Amino acid sequence: MLTLAPKTRAQLADALRKREIPDEVAEAVLSRFSEVGLIDDEAFAEAWVSSRHHGRGLARRALAAELRHRGVEDEMVKAAVDRLDPDQEVETARRLVAKKLASTRGLAPEVRMRRITGMLARKGYAPGLAFRVVREAMEAEDLPEDSMGGDPDPGEWS
Repeated sequence: MLTLAPKTRAQLADALRKREIPDEVAEAVLSRFSEVGLIDDEAFAEAWVSSRHHGRGLARRALAAELRHRGVEDEMVKAAVDRLDPDQEVETARRLVAKKLASTRGLAPEVRMRRITGMLARKGYAPGLAFRVVREAMEAEDLPEDSMGGDPDPGEWS
């Protein structure tokens, strides 16, 4: 399993359990793997956060959920996601929005807003950040006012 991709201690423990390896033998193997550096949940979490944020654009909340699902301890999850720069997270959200805006041209502004904020929500972005970034991007497109259905009430967007 370790030759294919890095795994967490919990993932390897589950695999050993499924193969009906006695618990004491599994614990000895996993402890030895940790000693020699074959298992390092902290390094796994850091690499996971970096890779999934830059590759898929996932936000802190989604990254934390994925790490917990893989059995990484909460303190390591928190440390790994806390290393993600909040400004970088906002810039990633902006990049995702810019990419999605192009594919939603021609749709009603409300539909665009809903689709794009939904995409950001699925990637773990907070609603406030999602709405703000999408609103800014749509305003920056300089759409004619008549295509926006008149002047929207600013309270509708937040």
